[in-house]
Amino acid sequence: MSATAHLDALPTALPARVWQTSRHLVDLSRVQVMGIVNVTPDSFSDGGRDASAALAHCEQLIAEGADILDIGGESSRPGAASVDVDSELARVLPVLRAALTLGVPVSVDTCKTEVMRAALDLGVDIVNDIQALQAPGAVDVVASHPSCGVCLMHMRGEPRSMQVDPVYADVVAEVAGFLDQRAALLRARGVAANRITLDPGIGFGKTVAHNFALLAGQRALLALGYEVLAGWSRKSSIGAVTGRPVGERLVGSVAAALAAVQFGARIVRVHDVAATVDALKVWAAAGLPGDGPGDRPDHMPARPVF
Repeated sequence: MSATAHLDALPTALPARVWQTSRHLVDLSRVQVMGIVNVTPDSFSDGGRDASAALAHCEQLIAEGADILDIGGESSRPGAASVDVDSELARVLPVLRAALTLGVPVSVDTCKTEVMRAALDLGVDIVNDIQALQAPGAVDVVASHPSCGVCLMHMRGEPRSMQVDPVYADVVAEVAGFLDQRAALLRARGVAANRITLDPGIGFGKTVAHNFALLAGQRALLALGYEVLAGWSRKSSIGAVTGRPVGERLVGSVAAALAAVQFGARIVRVHDVAATVDALKVWAAAGLPGDGPGDRPDHMPARPVF
């Protein structure tokens, strides 16, 4: 079976670990690479300022080995201002519509109910929400869809202010508890567990120490019964550890992706698809943890101190 199977052509025997989405069953017996496509005015290397540039970037990421495309029209970097619904729709809908013809699962990165609904009406496969469906009506939109996938992410506060002195008594327990509650809302509405993935929200309202504690404690999310999506690409915590500016974090980003896989993540969300795909091929060839069905680490090292 290929990495993703179209629902119209399903094999008799399905892999043990799948992510159910609108059009595809994503085979999580192999780690999936989600390529980032940002359709925002300040996007240069990871998308484009218009639909044609963004679509070209989608095609490039697929050529490099991306399994899933994640398309967003609003910046979520620390300090970013919000975008109104109409502007976000104008940015993402043309790109989503074209990306749906490229043969891979397509995710919309949004926290707005109206954008989720419009994207799912087009046929988009996955809703990836940094606010874990907290917007009014967002749970209803996903729960009323027969099969779309969803990624629930943890974020403390909002992008404009999330990095202003974030404090946790126990970051792993608090993030896991929040995501468990958000997933439970969907489960109570009839959404199957294999439609749901969890993202600890690296860099979203967390210090460097919090982020690496979440990496080392990723097993707590797996214990909730859902797959984990990890997004470390080019994050400031990598810069804090390596001393590298954002444009020089390729090696650190790939290392972080592999570390997340080591700790059980089955989807890695990245800017640098080709390098990540190559690293995962070597990782799998070496038979390292996380490369095969059912791999979940039994031992977690002590949390690093920063």
